[in-house]
Amino acid sequence: MTGLRVVEYLDPQGRSPFGRWFVELNAVAAAKVAAALYRLEAGNFSNIQGVGRGVLERRIDYGPGYRIYLAREGEAMIILLGGSGKHRQDEAIRNAQERWLEYKRRKGSGFRRSEKAWR
Repeated sequence: MTGLRVVEYLDPQGRSPFGRWFVELNAVAAAKVAAALYRLEAGNFSNIQGVGRGVLERRIDYGPGYRIYLAREGEAMIILLGGSGKHRQDEAIRNAQERWLEYKRRKGSGFRRSEKAWR
């Protein structure tokens, strides 16, 4: 499958945890993360593994071992839940799992402002 839509999770206040992490990256790291996201949009799911509760982790072999946390929404959409380096992986996974549960709760209640395009 190609042409997946990649969007950022927004918390109840309309903030993107992924976006806050991404803007703090240096230019080279940001380019590596962006390249990984373009590959996801094209349907390339290499370097992805499940980390529990419906959350997936995309590993990027650069710097401190960057990770992107995401979840699948149906067959056509990927929700970006956050990012981290390897050293904060456990905390980042817990946060991503909580965000995914929150996203599903809000979506189930009809609340629509829970995502935005990543670029």
